[in-house]
Amino acid sequence: MTDVVPVCRALLSVSDKTGLIGLAQALANQGVALLASGGTHAALIKAGLAVTEIADYTGQPEILGGRVKTLHPKIHGGILARRDVPSDLEALAAQGIEPIDLVIVNLYPFEQTIAKPGVAFEEAIENIDIGGPSLIRGAAKNQAHVAVVTDPSQYPALLEQLSANQGTTLSFRQELARAAFAHTSAYDAAIAGYLSSTLPGGPFRPTVVLPFTLKSTLRYGENPHQHAAFYVENRPKTPTIGNAQVLHGKELSYNNLLDLDSALRLIRQFSEPAACVLKHNNPCGAALGLTIAEAFERAYQGDPVSAFGGIVGLNRPVDLATAQRMGIAGRFLEAVIAPSFTPEAITFLTTKPSWRNSVRLLALNEPVGPENAKVGGYDLRRVEGGLLIQSWDRLQADPVSEGTCPTHRKPTDDEARDLRFAWRIVQSVKSNAIVLAKGGQLLGAGAGQMSRLDSVKIAVEKAGDRAKGAVLASDAFFPFRDGPDIAVGAGVTAIIQPGGSKRDEETITACNENGLAMIFTGQRHFRH
Repeated sequence: MTDVVPVCRALLSVSDKTGLIGLAQALANQGVALLASGGTHAALIKAGLAVTEIADYTGQPEILGGRVKTLHPKIHGGILARRDVPSDLEALAAQGIEPIDLVIVNLYPFEQTIAKPGVAFEEAIENIDIGGPSLIRGAAKNQAHVAVVTDPSQYPALLEQLSANQGTTLSFRQELARAAFAHTSAYDAAIAGYLSSTLPGGPFRPTVVLPFTLKSTLRYGENPHQHAAFYVENRPKTPTIGNAQVLHGKELSYNNLLDLDSALRLIRQFSEPAACVLKHNNPCGAALGLTIAEAFERAYQGDPVSAFGGIVGLNRPVDLATAQRMGIAGRFLEAVIAPSFTPEAITFLTTKPSWRNSVRLLALNEPVGPENAKVGGYDLRRVEGGLLIQSWDRLQADPVSEGTCPTHRKPTDDEARDLRFAWRIVQSVKSNAIVLAKGGQLLGAGAGQMSRLDSVKIAVEKAGDRAKGAVLASDAFFPFRDGPDIAVGAGVTAIIQPGGSKRDEETITACNENGLAMIFTGQRHFRH
């Protein structure tokens, strides 16, 4: 393979014209002949640059309203010809084709088009690029001799290459080719995903392509000996950790990202000021408050021992009062995610607490609440040799009114409010999941136990005396009455669970014997 290849001729055809004029001017200054299509040609002519329109070069005008303009042997022959194969060069000479050494192409804005509210199917289809991917793939295939640039962010590195080497090096062309094939793959994935969601036939097709983009490599994975990286969805429909702005702190770890995602999923279930504290992907604290400062304090006090070193999520901007509560002596937080932070809160959190240098502060820069709680796409999980795909677990709007009450006593208004709160929390707890709550505050959680009975015992132990008058939520049915019996002994007054066990009558009897109210939601919320 050739190492350094001089760039004598470049083809430019871009939808995103960011940095186009400066790049083209730099190429022209180095004596590179410029070929361009349609709108790119018009932009370069307007800037006063000498450039040949592709239609003039090929002798074939654009047809079909611009659908066909670069699909021509004089273009693809110039890109695909191998400079070290004499017969290829003879074929070029016989056809009057000039080699093209550099291809600068980005594609029709398909993803931006389908992101527009109410976009028509016909408009989406018209924004599927045909010639662009062909140019990119041809240039990337011929990486031994041709450089391909698909994003304006690559322009500075290209110009640096040309300045330093009077051409492009093989390693640089190979790097660009890898990026190019990833680019067209993601583009095709976006199209396939759109068509799968809009055309008849159901959501699950014979093959799946995942259009995710590398955001960052991580120091390590779940454990220090594991390699890890963070890929993000292109243009998510809701606030996510992928598009959150890191305002301060050390590099986010793999485990930080998992906990931050869980914290965000939990707090956006609430329209009231809400806060949570996550440890090992489980909420150890969660609460509502009249203010976000009060919500945070109540969440932290739910289990202050476990909250040390936790991940905090809030659905309101962090103000100074909230920051001051976070920074109380003896408290330590790993990361905080919220819609935003006031300047006073940022100053306090980054200067006052002893952990100011390490705490990560993430701003979503969007409101957080039920109005944007429904994420797009599907829930994905890798297994050895395969991929599990499912729709997202959605909560009922009101599990109390939409559920049934099989017990003699119905919940009081206060109990109903707490049952709704507890039901939202238990969805975020690893199965088998049990939570105790009262007054809009999580008091104890039993998570990830092999026995639901053990989860009840843990939740009751965590709550202690506070369990008196509390409600209990269970993510799945009770197979026996032993769990509810322990809850009764702790002072629990109401239970919410899916129901559906063969022994539901035993559980109902246990509640009736002790005056408890119980709601069957009919929906299970396992989280493995």
